[in-house]
Amino acid sequence: MQSYVIHFVRHGMTDANINGKFAGSGDLPLCSEGVEKLKKLAQDFEYPRTMEYYSSPMKRCTETCKILYSDVEPEIVDGFRECVFSGTEDLRDDPKRKAKVETWDEIQKRVTTTFDAVVESMMRRGVTSATIFTHGGVIMTLLYCYGLPKAEFLDWMVDNGCGYSVRITPSLWMRDKVFEVYDKIPRGADVSLSRQIRNLIDNINNDIGKEEKNE
Repeated sequence: MQSYVIHFVRHGMTDANINGKFAGSGDLPLCSEGVEKLKKLAQDFEYPRTMEYYSSPMKRCTETCKILYSDVEPEIVDGFRECVFSGTEDLRDDPKRKAKVETWDEIQKRVTTTFDAVVESMMRRGVTSATIFTHGGVIMTLLYCYGLPKAEFLDWMVDNGCGYSVRITPSLWMRDKVFEVYDKIPRGADVSLSRQIRNLIDNINNDIGKEEKNE
């Protein structure tokens, strides 16, 4: 039976990431360190080629795609934009803007509905492989909801410029809405979490603790 492969690539590093924050709905570009790291990854390791490419509309994702695949113009999918998390968002691109925090239910509905539509379209058109350039929150949400083996939300955190490869078997997808997480990308790279990402996880856990204490 035909299976479908999708690669999730988290965008390169921004100034927000260096400071241990999510950029969230702030449309930050890659920082110079993020650009150099992506170029180094592309030079030393191979990112898989696929039939189609999709991207969040945010600069850090489209810039990541252009660095890793200079000849690719990804299809922009608004539903793959980053989630807006309370207390962790960097709005330095527009400090006067107030970001509306998404609830978990809103995040889950938006991200899974968007992904379901992409998968349905791929199956209908016979597209067997795709790469999605998106954000840490989006990747963690999708793998938490659909990924096998099962893991906690934060267990799916991945470093900037890295990601996961998943395999969708139509019968399993139609019956149980799950996919197999079978590899990390780029293959052969050290995809262990950087200090900045570990700091970000600590910040999220601290925010969760504060919210629970205030309830």
